[in-house]
Amino acid sequence: MTIWKVREKRRKRCSLWQYGLLRTLVNVTLTLALMTFASSLSAGQGQTVLMIGDSLTAGLGLSHDQSIPVRLEAALKEQGINARIINAGVSGDTSAGGRSRLQWALSEKPDVVVIELGANDGLRGLDPKATFENLDAMIGAAKRAGTRVLLAGMMAPPNLGAEYSGEFNRVFPALARKHDVTLMPFFLEDVAAVPELNQDDAIHPNEKGVVVIVQNLLPYVRQMLRKTDG
Repeated sequence: MTIWKVREKRRKRCSLWQYGLLRTLVNVTLTLALMTFASSLSAGQGQTVLMIGDSLTAGLGLSHDQSIPVRLEAALKEQGINARIINAGVSGDTSAGGRSRLQWALSEKPDVVVIELGANDGLRGLDPKATFENLDAMIGAAKRAGTRVLLAGMMAPPNLGAEYSGEFNRVFPALARKHDVTLMPFFLEDVAAVPELNQDDAIHPNEKGVVVIVQNLLPYVRQMLRKTDG
């Protein structure tokens, strides 16, 4: 074997060794980078809040970034609370509709569920007993899934009469007592019947109304998130 061939053979071995080492170093570096990235994602996910509701949650008449779930998530982050808010609002939904899709929504495995339903039951004059049964089933299912529940109370429109309004309005406090869950007495507190805080339909909040609702909702959600940490 000539000196040239020996040198060439050594050069190839050296190149192969260097290539193998380089490939190993690249693979290790990529693996560590991916692990670090995955770890940072996991650490940054925080807790999850599922808001299941009707058009009030869905943000009817508002741009996406002005909906209650989006503004609530932003408000929490401003206070240093990293939480993801899932918007499971469906316009026109009743308590029966929410009940039918809750199990699917719970597949997200939220830490907290905000149940904002019943407004359309009241607007349509549906039997408060049915509203109670539907929300009762939803709260029970959420608790069995290990999820904390915040129940957003609603009030019947006064034009349906005192008897109906009284029966309907008692649904939410009764459910909160039965299941020992947190109750926000009235989701539209300080917004309902205030023209400058509502859209032209006098039912759905405008951007200013959303700000008020989020301010009222924020302490309840913050409290629920602290409970999940404990």
